[in-house]
Amino acid sequence: MNPNKALWEKGDFTRVAETMRESGEALVQRLGITKGLKVLDLGCGDGTTALPAAKLGADVLGVDIARNLVEAGKKRAAEQGVTNCAFQEGDASNLEQLPDQAFDLVVSIFGAMFAPKPFEVAKEMVRVTRPGGRIVLGNWIPNDPTLVAQVLRISSSYTPPPPEGFVSPMTWGIESNVIERFAGAGVPAEKISFARDTFTFNFSGTPSAFVDEFRKYYGPTMSAFEAAEKNGRAVDLQKELEELFNSQNKSENATSIPAAFLRVTVAL
Repeated sequence: MNPNKALWEKGDFTRVAETMRESGEALVQRLGITKGLKVLDLGCGDGTTALPAAKLGADVLGVDIARNLVEAGKKRAAEQGVTNCAFQEGDASNLEQLPDQAFDLVVSIFGAMFAPKPFEVAKEMVRVTRPGGRIVLGNWIPNDPTLVAQVLRISSSYTPPPPEGFVSPMTWGIESNVIERFAGAGVPAEKISFARDTFTFNFSGTPSAFVDEFRKYYGPTMSAFEAAEKNGRAVDLQKELEELFNSQNKSENATSIPAAFLRVTVAL
């Protein structure tokens, strides 16, 4: 099995995605979506941005590598009565099932960054976007002091080194890498703009309980705990994550943690 597919089917990312809904909706509100716009949401999960885009009138296709998340997206669309949002399995580095120039807007919020072969991912996103269309990415930033970059940094310090040739998803959070990858797809640097943005995780329980959600349901953290347990270090990992979540929490009676990301807009 594709290791990326295995990672994202391992847990149940919908549990974490539930804490990201408000920020997902707020981001989509700023994308200038109009009725009938053809939108591809790549690495869509269970529809945190795909469903709000459809509710604004776009015709949305959500593509994700994890079958369980595709099924969860279909279920959410059905429950909300959204008929203009479809979900299907697919790999961001090879969208062979999608025709050229089929979409006005390609969105990938913390999705395509996790696919291997970043140059192929950039080429595929450009290929399926029509001339005059846009690509909008949300990418976590390496070494950023805020939540997700730190969760991934801490998790990686407890896991075995990645295989040779592995390209960290966090490299999508570096502007020069983004420019280089889209240059490989024929897009000049002046067509790419960057902004620092924030996604806020809102969870009804305590920060420690939120850590448990990551431990049980978020693939990268699950893998870190499995490795830590083999080395007798699971208690250390739990403590490190709890300190992080508690120190970044902005709510007094629940959990609200902002996380910085790089927003990339590519004009074709």
